[in-house]
Amino acid sequence: MEVVVASSIGVLTASGIYLILRLRAFPVILGLAMLSYAANALLFASGRLAINMPPVLSKYGEASYTDPLPQALVLTAIVISFGMTAVLVMVALASYLEAGNDEVNMDAPGTGAADEKAGS
Repeated sequence: MEVVVASSIGVLTASGIYLILRLRAFPVILGLAMLSYAANALLFASGRLAINMPPVLSKYGEASYTDPLPQALVLTAIVISFGMTAVLVMVALASYLEAGNDEVNMDAPGTGAADEKAGS
């Protein structure tokens, strides 16, 4: 089971990095979402889940229990990443509506500091 979880975290991380390196806004947002999913899975896997065990110590003093801290961290990270993804989608949508496309073009004339100095 550990191999499956580790492989899925690796695939999510690799696909997230690949999408972040694209020159379009929406694949970058999807890549950031993939990286946050990979981080959440890594946090969740670090919690050492115990099957059919209580999340806290019971009054009977059982020696095995599931650690609730990674679950709380993942829940908080999911909420934060959802909010940040919504903000990034709105910024990318506004950029798309203003420019007409979502391409990140660093070589376009009139956009760089060198073009501003040459124009003055």
